[in-house]
Amino acid sequence: KTCTCVDCRVPGFSLGLRQTKLIWPILLLLFVGAILTALLPSPEDRGPLEEVVAREHGSDGTKEEERFTIIIQTYNRTDILLKVLNHYQAVPHLHQIIIVWNNVGEQTPLTLWNTLGPHPVPVVFKEQASNLMRNRLQPFPEIVTDAVLMLDDDILLSVPDISFAFSVWKQFSEQIVGFVPRKHVLTSRGVYSYGSFELQDPQTAGGDRYSMVLIGAAFFHRRYLQLFQDLPQSVHELVDETQNCDDIAMNFALGKGQPLINPRGVFVKPVDLRNLEEASSGYQGMWHRPEHLLQRSYCLNRLTKIYGFMPLRFSNLMVSQFGFPTYANHMSRG
Repeated sequence: KTCTCVDCRVPGFSLGLRQTKLIWPILLLLFVGAILTALLPSPEDRGPLEEVVAREHGSDGTKEEERFTIIIQTYNRTDILLKVLNHYQAVPHLHQIIIVWNNVGEQTPLTLWNTLGPHPVPVVFKEQASNLMRNRLQPFPEIVTDAVLMLDDDILLSVPDISFAFSVWKQFSEQIVGFVPRKHVLTSRGVYSYGSFELQDPQTAGGDRYSMVLIGAAFFHRRYLQLFQDLPQSVHELVDETQNCDDIAMNFALGKGQPLINPRGVFVKPVDLRNLEEASSGYQGMWHRPEHLLQRSYCLNRLTKIYGFMPLRFSNLMVSQFGFPTYANHMSRG
């Protein structure tokens, strides 16, 4: 059957009416949206509430308490520094990386780093006037996150290890949460000796204990940086004299300043923690020095004398991603 002209035009006419009815609401919504956008305050006109919200969130909308800052002190190891900086760019919840630059008078590789960008995580270089071990324990104004992850410049820690340890730190935010435990040993002569930690005690074949978590691979609260600054001058002089023991001093400070917290440190068993020193063409770490372990025992006894007592406490708490491991002790480093 052949349709008439009326039969052919009516459907098309009806479709045109429906399209017109749909367009007007869309235009109205766009108009209202433009007006509301124009009424929003500009960044410089933010009120106190907007400023608080902006401070509490990172650029990706994550609250600052859900983020952390990495601090790495470096001396004469630019080659592996660039490698670790690139590696840590992939770490989730990382707010920024602060490099404590102890190469006094030498230019930082910041220009080279920026030419190879853009990078998702900003890097800040803090040039130092002197090459001191305790430079890394300054409360830098750039640190806006509660959590700080301090790393030695020759350590490469896997992204899953970092993410897992950060989740543990959020449960133990008053403690040092890290990957390298150590202990103090009271000898028969009443003198303290610095000892390594093993997953199995060779004396009893049971689980070993630790009394310190070294800060060269550890999370802790940023307020402990100021706690270190407020230590007696004699402690700072000891660290400068030995160019060593700032990590032991931090454990002492936490033990004295937080006497009710137990344990003072939490050991997280790493799955993939690598030492990059052999790949470096620069400075060899101080733990290679023959007097290194003797110095650390010396520091234990000096700090005990300064404080008037031994504040370190033992713990056997270990947190692992895959149950209790039965391999790999931690005797390879100081």
